[in-house]
Amino acid sequence: MGGGADILILAAIAAFLIFRLYRVLGKRTGHERPPDPFAGVANDDGRRDPVVPLPDRRPERSEEPSRPMPAEPDTPLAAGMARIRGADPSFDPQEFLAGVRKAFEIIVAAFAAGETATLRALLDDEVYANFANTIEARQRDGHVLQTTLVGITSAEMIEADLDGRNAAVTIKIVSEQINVTRDGGGAVVDGDPTTVAAVTDLWTFSRNTRSRDPNWKLVATSSPN
Repeated sequence: MGGGADILILAAIAAFLIFRLYRVLGKRTGHERPPDPFAGVANDDGRRDPVVPLPDRRPERSEEPSRPMPAEPDTPLAAGMARIRGADPSFDPQEFLAGVRKAFEIIVAAFAAGETATLRALLDDEVYANFANTIEARQRDGHVLQTTLVGITSAEMIEADLDGRNAAVTIKIVSEQINVTRDGGGAVVDGDPTTVAAVTDLWTFSRNTRSRDPNWKLVATSSPN
């Protein structure tokens, strides 16, 4: 194939990749912050995207259904959400939960690919350091994570509060994943490619309600005791 044809093919591939990135991340000029995953973009189309388990997670089985409403009346959760809405009337619990699903997808995919720039924009300093250190250790060991996100079983708001101007919301996310770690030669060193495990994560997001920046950042991750 001639050099001119090769250039045309490479240009077409580059254009396709740029289009895909635009669909996920939005147009960038070099000055904008990443788009807000909490802008009502749900991830309920049944896609199976490659992701990886987060640091310090233990798989566990769970059959908890998704709750249609994020809180019952007259509970601490409902009171906390009311305080957040008082500081930020645009806060919508249902759109927030839809955004959590998208954020989960973006963050775990970025962790899998070692895309620290994407993580840097979506995580606070402490959580980012934890993720970045794990990525570096994996690369030093020559290991590759192969994880399939079978689906997000539920995303449930369990805590919400306002501390001064800072809103904080904790979400219990249950997902089904197939996790496999391989060495440089392709041999399995951890996990089982035939086992689907239910993984439960507790993620806390925070945002300054007086900031013009609409983005929430992941400020804490943990697993149920």
